[in-house]
Amino acid sequence: MAPGGDGAGTGTDGWGQYVGQYLTLTISNQAIAGRSARSFTEEGRFTTIINEVVAGDFVVIEFGHNDGLSGAVDNGREDAFGDSLTATSTVVESDGSTEVIHTFNFYMTNAVNSLKAKGAIPIVSAQTPDDIWTGNVITAPPRFVPFAQEVAGNTSVTYIDHYDYVAQAYEIIGETTVNTFYPIDHTHTTPTGANIVAEAFIRGVLCSSSTLKQFVNSAGEAVPNGCL
Repeated sequence: MAPGGDGAGTGTDGWGQYVGQYLTLTISNQAIAGRSARSFTEEGRFTTIINEVVAGDFVVIEFGHNDGLSGAVDNGREDAFGDSLTATSTVVESDGSTEVIHTFNFYMTNAVNSLKAKGAIPIVSAQTPDDIWTGNVITAPPRFVPFAQEVAGNTSVTYIDHYDYVAQAYEIIGETTVNTFYPIDHTHTTPTGANIVAEAFIRGVLCSSSTLKQFVNSAGEAVPNGCL
């Protein structure tokens, strides 16, 4: 989602940079490369957004790529395993100190509820797929996709299955072409790929009950593919 894709000047870009052309609203893309629900929380970035929003603002929240376990030494991004709101884990830092961390669902739920308290309209979006295939189809989603759906359901906000809408688009385009959208790894897209991912998000919005669909313009109405 982030501007500049991987943030290393590789020519990749995030889909958040392209979604604005399909909406009649002003976009503020505050995604940062390499962050998880936990690190975005701990760095105060959710707090910044919560402080800035006003009633009626839409806030799209999408995490998952960086939330997995990191091994023996904490990478500052991993969440506690599982989807419980009360489970914690103790992780070891590189200097030998320890930190108690929470689950993906905990960090996401806190952010959604804080935004709702300000009168904002959160939308929880599933992470996008990596460029990993099983035969002619994108591989099955990781645990953070159903976790995101749980968060949306438990907080009564719109859920966009961005994973499946991107997978639908990619499988129609085909693996050979999709591979060209990923020049450095299987996660970060070229601008062309990022635009297709943005189109898939808009398709998901149009197929949802979100009031954001009222702000989709004619270009957005014309994005390809159908409802899942």
